[in-house]
Amino acid sequence: MDGSFFHGNASAASVKTKKQLEAELAALEQDIDGYLAALERGDADAAAAEATTVRAIAAYVEMLDLERLGFRHAGGALTVGQPAYAPGDLLKLYLYGYQERVHSSRRLEAECRRNLEVMWLLNGLRPNYHTIADFRKNNAAALKAANREFVLLCRELGLISGTRVGVDGSFFHGNASAASVKTKKQLEAELAALEQDIDGYLAALERGDADAAAAEATTVSAQQLADLQARAQRRREQLEELARTGETQISRTDPDARRLSKNGQKVTGYNVQSVVDDQHHLILTHEVTNAGNDLGQLVPMAEQARQMLLDGQTTEAAQPLEVLADAGYFTESDIAACASRGIVPYVPVPEKTGAAERAGRLSAREFVYDAEQDRYRCPGGEALHPYGQPDTRNGVNYRRYRSRASVCQSCPLKAQCLPPAGKRREILRSEHAEAVERHRERMAAAPQVMRQRAALCEHPFGTLKRWLGWDHFLVRGFDKVRGEMAMIVHSYNFRRVLSILGVAAFIAYCQARGVARGFLAAWYGLLERLCQPFWGRDDPWPMAGTVSGSHRPRAAPFVPVRFTPAP
Repeated sequence: MDGSFFHGNASAASVKTKKQLEAELAALEQDIDGYLAALERGDADAAAAEATTVRAIAAYVEMLDLERLGFRHAGGALTVGQPAYAPGDLLKLYLYGYQERVHSSRRLEAECRRNLEVMWLLNGLRPNYHTIADFRKNNAAALKAANREFVLLCRELGLISGTRVGVDGSFFHGNASAASVKTKKQLEAELAALEQDIDGYLAALERGDADAAAAEATTVSAQQLADLQARAQRRREQLEELARTGETQISRTDPDARRLSKNGQKVTGYNVQSVVDDQHHLILTHEVTNAGNDLGQLVPMAEQARQMLLDGQTTEAAQPLEVLADAGYFTESDIAACASRGIVPYVPVPEKTGAAERAGRLSAREFVYDAEQDRYRCPGGEALHPYGQPDTRNGVNYRRYRSRASVCQSCPLKAQCLPPAGKRREILRSEHAEAVERHRERMAAAPQVMRQRAALCEHPFGTLKRWLGWDHFLVRGFDKVRGEMAMIVHSYNFRRVLSILGVAAFIAYCQARGVARGFLAAWYGLLERLCQPFWGRDDPWPMAGTVSGSHRPRAAPFVPVRFTPAP
């Protein structure tokens, strides 16, 4: 007989002795006593001593010029009745909540009453859920401006390379159900059914008027008929709205949400585009659309990214911007537009199979274009010359090239090139063909670039949906949805920066920048007092570039502070 040890499905750290358990229990009880004592004193600061993230949020928001960013009541404006909550407090609350996967205004209200970190962050304030929700709804533009300001901060910190970015799109659920979205075909079918019911009700009422016995058997009331007519009128108005706007869908609840479908995924909501910098995977810019695919989004998103990189710069970027995207973004027009704008796209070219190739005949790729002679050379050595006027398809001009029928009829490759009844071969050449050919050569020369795309573009969306728990919008309409998306992108970038720099370094930077902004504000105030007697007016700032509704100069939108992240 013998015995032997075998490893179980458990680690050594998972096994505790009595002495270890007693020590851990004593430490936990000590911590609990400390927290309870802090609560009894009302001293949430002691409870938040180790909550470094919450302190970073406080330092960051206190540094911002909320009035310049456009937040309501940021200047201390009061309305009739109770004073409004300071927007900085509510912005802190949302930043904290999104970091902790708490998005609902009712849950945020609960956190204000039970979470020690939130109590410290808001200095004990307890806004109700309606106030919290209204802040997100009424400050959509300001939330977008704050997110943009944070991206500029990241650029100033050297966390954005600005040379290579990735573009990708992802579907997010809207605050609307699939049943609330109707297509033109569905509305027409519903209108036809309603009109048929109305005709039946009218016929029943007419029979009741002509025959007393039929009148007793009729169960149709005037109210039912009026309801049907009102529903039919709503369908007509919705069809008119579709005809006026050129849209293909309309929603009863969220006017901008659409039924979207891609690769088997069906969502009622929005298509969110994002541009991600390759240095630290920070989201450089984003856009909320309701397009069912990514076609046509490459150039607008690349331009937004470049404008963000050049914002506030006195010189153009030294290097062209490289943009990585999947094949869903490829259009010949976008590839040519990128080339004309100094943008270098890396987008796989979808290999579409034409009718000739599907039938087993020679494809158009077998024909070689001669730019000097402006003609194609077929595999048999014969030429295809330009013919007729250009054709326009989807806004792109195509030139037609065709061979001579007499040559094709005697060609030994006729069976491989033409259908049985065909007389000559024709090829269409796009006006962007040269740009596309250069793009193909660039893609073939750098296969490793596309291997980076998936990790670069899809990582932020995975973090938003899985780690931060964000997969649907809580507000409706483009304006509010875009503000909410700016808030969640802001939260994602904030989390990334804390991970990259460390909380202590970020707090130090925010404090230094806040001091610099305070110095500029004091300088402006002193200058105002000195100049006011000479100008003889209440507002001594007759200059351009001022705050709307006032002649006072804008506070410095961005105060650069030299900062070198630790390696």
